[in-house]
Amino acid sequence: MSAQYSKTPEALARLTRQQRRVTQDDATEPAFRNEFWDKKDAGLYVDVVSGEPLFASTDKYDSRSGWPSFTVPIDPTNIVVKTDKAFGMVRTEVRSAHGDSHLGHVFDDGPAEAGGLRYCINSASLRFVAEADLEKEGYGDYRSLFSNASTTSTSTMSTASTSTEEISR
Repeated sequence: MSAQYSKTPEALARLTRQQRRVTQDDATEPAFRNEFWDKKDAGLYVDVVSGEPLFASTDKYDSRSGWPSFTVPIDPTNIVVKTDKAFGMVRTEVRSAHGDSHLGHVFDDGPAEAGGLRYCINSASLRFVAEADLEKEGYGDYRSLFSNASTTSTSTMSTASTSTEEISR
């Protein structure tokens, strides 16, 4: 997918205070009090800053953590992982590759049948593009992700336990 994604002053100017805190200052939004933790609609989750596609609803599941959780990114080249030693813990931070937005963290307590990873992502770092709007918003190349999936896929409905690391997040 040939689109160019980047962080621009215009994109940063459009961010809400919460989006700026999360994406630019590495903050975490409250569990269960964020826009996408329980969203089940079909579509893409893109970086709110750069627009780069990050996750698909077909890989979203209820981790019972209070944040949107995914088993895998759409394109691993759009994700950067870094060691995060803040708050006396060692975690793996997830950032967008082109926007350099703080997204959240990845843990190894996800569904085993889907690879065992849990990308625990802040809603404030994401913008949702509904399946019906993919072409209109320039993401038509990703339509195939939804051709064999129903709106409530099995991955969306599966659950995993919350780790003690996540609770201290």
